[in-house]
Amino acid sequence: MAAPKVIAAATSLAASRQMRAMGRPDIGPGGRYDPNRGDRAAVLRALNQALATEIVCALRYRRHHFTARSLGADRIAEEFLLHADEELSQADLIAERIVQLGGEPDFAPDTLNARSHLEYVAGDSIAEMIRENLAAKRIAINIYRGLVEYAGEADPPTRRMLEGILALEQSHADELQDLLDTDVTE
Repeated sequence: MAAPKVIAAATSLAASRQMRAMGRPDIGPGGRYDPNRGDRAAVLRALNQALATEIVCALRYRRHHFTARSLGADRIAEEFLLHADEELSQADLIAERIVQLGGEPDFAPDTLNARSHLEYVAGDSIAEMIRENLAAKRIAINIYRGLVEYAGEADPPTRRMLEGILALEQSHADELQDLLDTDVTE
């Protein structure tokens, strides 16, 4: 195994050249996409779809924030605003990763809704807005699970980013379910 070689090399100052040589083959593209480990175009396409999804979610949450506030549901309105801000932060992470992978993040507004995995639904009541956001979270969770699996070991930095986004999506779904269970009367 490689571990005994490392231990043996580390115990001798004379073996420093051997240590350096052992480390060099492991130096790869780091945070960059390794073109030998998957379909770069597919990854960029999937990330641009995720980017569009996050932007559509942020817009929907913003709309719901103002509508909820106008209906006197200030606590729910603030929750929607917080979620909108977090969706935009996630969009920024995805856009940054797209650039790191040598792609171009697609912010084109004319095709945004078509590229998103989710729909923009305004909603007329607090209950309807919460249900729509909860449905969107459940869809997003399934999408991100698939993306995490797709990134797998071929692209660990992308996988870790997606895992973080997935965790926040799951937290949002729990918060929305709690709001629906405790704060909404039909």
